[in-house]
Amino acid sequence: MLLRTSLMLAMLALSGSALAQTSQKAIQIIVPFPLGGSADGIGRIIATELGERLGRQTFVENKPGAGGGLALQFLSKAAPDGDTLSIGATGALVINPHVPGSSGFDPLKEIVPVAKLIDIPIVLVANAKTGPNSIKDMLDRAKSTTGGLSFGTTGANSSQHLAVELLKKTTGANLVHVPYRGSAPAAMAVIGDQIPLASVDLTSGHPHIKAGTLTALGVTSVKRAKSAPDIPTIAEGGVPGFDGSSGYIGIFAPPGTPAPRIRQLSKEIAAIVAKPEVQGKIGLLSVEPAYADETEFGKMLAADSAKWKELFKTMPAAK
Repeated sequence: MLLRTSLMLAMLALSGSALAQTSQKAIQIIVPFPLGGSADGIGRIIATELGERLGRQTFVENKPGAGGGLALQFLSKAAPDGDTLSIGATGALVINPHVPGSSGFDPLKEIVPVAKLIDIPIVLVANAKTGPNSIKDMLDRAKSTTGGLSFGTTGANSSQHLAVELLKKTTGANLVHVPYRGSAPAAMAVIGDQIPLASVDLTSGHPHIKAGTLTALGVTSVKRAKSAPDIPTIAEGGVPGFDGSSGYIGIFAPPGTPAPRIRQLSKEIAAIVAKPEVQGKIGLLSVEPAYADETEFGKMLAADSAKWKELFKTMPAAK
């Protein structure tokens, strides 16, 4: 009888423990763009890995809208328990708040960084047959060509657009913006010789660079892209000190989330991004692992926000 009672008590204890685990609220990771693409891909990688590490159910919900800002506004009103997180991308984080007529929502004040996840390299490309073959050649042509040189991008006030606006400000080059509906159409317009230049994400440009139909003039970041180390930076190409940055994606929590919870999540994500198999999956998205903890990422966001805010003061209205 004593043995039977002990076994029953042990079974009740185990079932109570299991019930406590299954009653935990699932972790939600919001993605601010539709299915597919680098933001959705990295969100699903992190969700799968984080769920396994924490022994928690974790799911992804796509909330596109407002250039990636809708999801961040939703996050700002979520419970500050670390169980609701959101992916955030460059435009919504540090560019859109400074665009004339913006909603007034400032992610740097209304959500909390957990970790930076990836970099998205941006490359300036030209037609391989008719375009300039270097940054110096491009700058010379921009000065000597009546009306300057046109450059295509994924759209007004995108990272790709503003990187070239910063180049214009730095060098005084006459470069005229032509917005397209994405990096891929802009790259194809250069290949078709409709425009001489484009500023595109490396994901879209790299296949054409490898095929020899586009010439890579330089990446906009301070360092060369790990996935394309043969492409020089614009600084190496003749504009010393130039830093047009790259696109990037991070993960965020609601305001008021306890610092120890943020720290725990950031450490878990650091371990996830360091896994070779995860880095392989990230590489398939044509982006680069770039973990930074909550403190370092916060400082980077503040510096980038200040840089783009200053640029908007000197820019004409975007077209």
